Amino acid sequence: MSSISQFLSALGQYNFLQTALITAILVGIMSGVIGSFIILRGLSLMGDAISHAVLPGVAVAYMLGINLLFGASIFGILAAMLIGYVASHSKLKNDTAIGIVFSAFYALGFILISLAESSSNLHHILFGNVLAVSDNDLITTTCVLIAVILFVVIFYKELLITSFDETFAQTYGLKTQMVHYALMLMLTLVTVSSLQTVGIILVVAMLITPAATAFLWTNKLHWMLVDSAIFGALAALIGLFLSYTFNWASGPAIVLVAAFIFGVSFIFSPKQGLVFKLSQP
Repeated sequence: MSSISQFLSALGQYNFLQTALITAILVGIMSGVIGSFIILRGLSLMGDAISHAVLPGVAVAYMLGINLLFGASIFGILAAMLIGYVASHSKLKNDTAIGIVFSAFYALGFILISLAESSSNLHHILFGNVLAVSDNDLITTTCVLIAVILFVVIFYKELLITSFDETFAQTYGLKTQMVHYALMLMLTLVTVSSLQTVGIILVVAMLITPAATAFLWTNKLHWMLVDSAIFGALAALIGLFLSYTFNWASGPAIVLVAAFIFGVSFIFSPKQGLVFKLSQP
């Protein structure tokens, strides 16, 4: 209890810790929401690709002194379009196109970062440092969360239909490609706003793990969105507590908590849990 009381005491005293906690929770919520659509569409690799492909955009934005979201969004959407183009104009499968594009973008990002002589910033971009989150980062994250929620609320029907039956959606007259690229834009924004918290390498885990955990607990999309947001926020809260208490790196701590919650759910969740399946005749 002493560790918890010390954490709560520090939370009341230090503004940077309050900002870090709020930002981490917001990132957990929006990662869970967008991640739900990513795993339902079988685009987990795309989430990994976008998270790595934004690195050159971040580097260019840093070099030009402009907002990181702007540079990263351009490269994120460009990567999604290139992956789609390569996959549709060749006999290569989608995962192969993803591997080629994201590794090329990632390599380009490393070179641009080294040219900018920003190795310390590179470490934070790769692994995150939630305790260094600024008030501006918090404002940016809040704006992205609002954009994500509005996007899901306004286009819920389109996202629902295209996620479960894209062929029916096309015959229904929906512009599935537009929905796909809009989702990729949201994915890019979430990825960039998560850089400071968990970093590029671990952001895909926050996109996938809370959503996968929620998938084990419900068969309803709206409940999956709610549950994944809760699991993401919970992982952020407990992960930040562990990071502060034991001086662990914030990003890995948050991701490990998310993985632990998934492990517990994998064993004990109703209908899909290991215990339930073993108890069946």
